[in-house]
Amino acid sequence: MMPSLSLQLQSLFFKYHLRHQLQTLTQTQTQEETRDQFGTTSRPHHPSFPANPTFQNGVATKDLHIDPLSSLSLRIFLPETVLAKDSTFGSDGVVYGGYSPPIGKRHRKLPIMLQFHGGGFVIGSNGTACNDAFCRRMAKLCDVIVVAVGYRLAPESPYPAAFEDGMLVLNWLAKQANLAAVRNRNGRKGNGSGHPGIFDSFGSSMVEPWLAAHGEPSRCILLGVSCGANIADYVARKAVEASSLLDPLKVVAQILMYPFFIGSVPTKSEIKLANSYFYDKATCMMAWKLFLPKEEFYLDHPAGNPLVPGRGPPLKTMPPTLTIVAEHDWMRDQGIAYSEALRKANVDAPLLEYKNAVHEFATLDVLLQTPQALACADDITIWVKKYISLRGGEFSY
Repeated sequence: MMPSLSLQLQSLFFKYHLRHQLQTLTQTQTQEETRDQFGTTSRPHHPSFPANPTFQNGVATKDLHIDPLSSLSLRIFLPETVLAKDSTFGSDGVVYGGYSPPIGKRHRKLPIMLQFHGGGFVIGSNGTACNDAFCRRMAKLCDVIVVAVGYRLAPESPYPAAFEDGMLVLNWLAKQANLAAVRNRNGRKGNGSGHPGIFDSFGSSMVEPWLAAHGEPSRCILLGVSCGANIADYVARKAVEASSLLDPLKVVAQILMYPFFIGSVPTKSEIKLANSYFYDKATCMMAWKLFLPKEEFYLDHPAGNPLVPGRGPPLKTMPPTLTIVAEHDWMRDQGIAYSEALRKANVDAPLLEYKNAVHEFATLDVLLQTPQALACADDITIWVKKYISLRGGEFSY
């Protein structure tokens, strides 16, 4: 079945503008002039949707800049369910007081979902209107705190910058968990003189209060969209290798939404759907050439092919992985192959293929309200709740 005429027209306009953006970046790219350690996390073609610390439609948001040496940023999505039923902060339009929640007071804890946006490593951001809407949807449906990562974009910051940013955020979350534990312990015990102790003079200022009050780091989910799925899978691998070094943070599962995987052997979907909707193969190759340095560009690069020999750790050690693919996506078969390899290694790795759907069908702004996008969000929620349940493997609702 073919997508609707309206979607086909939207795809044509989208591809035209996307190619123009990538051609402009290619023309201005030189390895010496373009590389930028500080980097950029958004493009003027995709202006950011402002964060809002008031509970709008059940979710409050705020932005953080956690690395003084780069442009890496975060947007936190806090669902209204963290509030007590008698809270005065529960109404829409009221700023949440969690900017400085009371130390020692019990707060409802929620799992953390670390989200990586799409855009071929070169466009998009964690604060675009469509990514903001998708993350709000995930925060409400899954009942989690979503931390959306604004990683550095290529070509200003080529590989491995985006992957390094993903791991930096995971380590930051682990440190936040430890700081929050010390902060809360000092807040309860004090030092006998009515003061929380020496930690308050330094460590407390480093604590992110929303996460300290409401985050449950032992139940962390990774979610990656398109190229963000590549980053999520890399972060999951590094989390496996780090193991207890990340305590108390635990990555319990990951979701790969239409991963941006490639390989040197063309698949059936690559051949049949090379000119697919929204993101065709030729345009995506332009993005890969902007992301990978010239001397490292090859189709079996570990950043693009998760099944190349020698890429550790062993697949059997990977966390449970839900893979989502679309019928009309030329990258579909690569995602299917990775999911099958995980299942052969005895990893819980279900595959969901959505019929009559295109790449980014559940996350593009023009497609967010389609039946496929809404069904996908529900399917993600059902699967996620299996791994964030406090009752150990049972559904939490």
